[in-house]
Amino acid sequence: MIDAVYERAGFGAAVRRGERPAIVVVDLTNGFTDPSEPTGADLSAVVAGTGKLVEAGRVAGVPVVFTTIAYTAAEADGDAVTWLTKAPGMRALREGTAAVAIDDRLPVEPGDHLITKKGASAFFGTGLAALLAGLRVDTVLICGATTSGCVRASAVDAVQSGFSVLVPRQCVGDRAQAPHEANLFDIQAKYGDVIELADALDYVRVPAGVAR
Repeated sequence: MIDAVYERAGFGAAVRRGERPAIVVVDLTNGFTDPSEPTGADLSAVVAGTGKLVEAGRVAGVPVVFTTIAYTAAEADGDAVTWLTKAPGMRALREGTAAVAIDDRLPVEPGDHLITKKGASAFFGTGLAALLAGLRVDTVLICGATTSGCVRASAVDAVQSGFSVLVPRQCVGDRAQAPHEANLFDIQAKYGDVIELADALDYVRVPAGVAR
């Protein structure tokens, strides 16, 4: 019933897959992947799936961008960042702490890019769009956490910035299943294609410059 309503409204068409993808790993830091952290959850499966995608893409020359949320002491302790009033648990994500470090189960290499952000979207207030433009990227595969927060916000801003969006289902996660599924539905309907990891792996394994 819901799918029919969206189809009638003209939502859910497939995105145009380009020839120069990048993998954007949103906030798979200890603060989100360690359930002992205030903002964390057990995202071991998401980390594992994302690691597979990163390794496959790197072999084919696909750029990899990691993001982290990190606040200065002034930001974490003050009122300058309005989001922290609504989500005070995020105040634990302080610069220089283990919480803001990329999960060490991920295959990070020196040639990968790192974006530090203060809000939900990987694009808002950062140089990500300019970085991707400089790399001549046309399609972004968005992985990370959380599906209902930073992943969805990044997907919205990515398509509004002119990039096609793919979200591998096994590479994103949330603190609860209901918001996770609801936001995957929303992304699929309006902003990008929610795909299987196997499809994403096949896509990134095509060498740069070859039609995908």
